[in-house]
Amino acid sequence: MKFKAQIDVMPMQEILDPQGKVVTQSLHNLGIGSVADVRIGKHISLFIEADSASDAETQADLACRKLLANPIMETYSFAITQA
Repeated sequence: MKFKAQIDVMPMQEILDPQGKVVTQSLHNLGIGSVADVRIGKHISLFIEADSASDAETQADLACRKLLANPIMETYSFAITQA
């Protein structure tokens, strides 16, 4: 079966996000002052061949831990759907 993993990787709240700060300031400069904070991350889509959704979750988690996210500076979450 084919599954799709939608993965979001974000910097930890404790880590400074310079890209987010620049976007926040730029929005204020454009007159959009109601935005209090911006955090910039990554969105990744993986298509996984697996026997079950549970196996696909295991594979997505392994990919995140070993390659897609830096556990020292980033957190990740994902959702698995049948493709």
